[in-house]
Amino acid sequence: MSGAVTPGGGNAQHTPPLGHRALTPLYDFAIASLTREKAWRKALVAAISPQPDDRILDIGSGTGSLALAIHQTCPGARYVGIDPDEEAVKRAINKTAKLKGDILFRCGYFSAEEDYFADPPTIIVSSLVLHQVPLTEKRRIISEANKALSPDGALLIADYGLQTGLMRFLFRKTVQALDGVQNTQANADGAIPKLLGDAGFFPVEEIEKLDTVTGSISILRAHPKR
Repeated sequence: MSGAVTPGGGNAQHTPPLGHRALTPLYDFAIASLTREKAWRKALVAAISPQPDDRILDIGSGTGSLALAIHQTCPGARYVGIDPDEEAVKRAINKTAKLKGDILFRCGYFSAEEDYFADPPTIIVSSLVLHQVPLTEKRRIISEANKALSPDGALLIADYGLQTGLMRFLFRKTVQALDGVQNTQANADGAIPKLLGDAGFFPVEEIEKLDTVTGSISILRAHPKR
């Protein structure tokens, strides 16, 4: 069953799911309509390949759609989602309330110093989060993920990656029009694999790349180099 919001965990400085707090109720509809969500989420869950003994930490868990997909694939996997947006966390709890499984949502920011499970997570996942945060925060999240993962674990990322040709044009007219250029440009320039390598992940693989009306979304898998 789904857990409760951690009181006071949010922060007014974060970017809401669609860039503006008033748009949060439209988040699920927008993602489904504009990002080929079924396709990339299916590919992401397949890459995660959740197992009953997995401890899955979802950074920027949003409204709980990934938690639902993981549970449908493997009800026995343990899942913790963390997100700084309290409204999104509440929606995630409501969305997963009837599920019978080890599912918890926390309102706050990811840190390797936090104990999300009794043991380190075997999988850390982040979807459509990194393009919304500043470059310094991208680096921090990736570095903290490397510290937090179990030695044989993996980081899975689904997000906008290198944009070229028509995809770059569409990305500029949609995602950057909504979220701005400053935080999103590094993704569009293909910086995420390099940031992963700089943080000590190796190897870094692009498993899949899907074109959408808002730009191309890449599925990346990276392993901590111990």
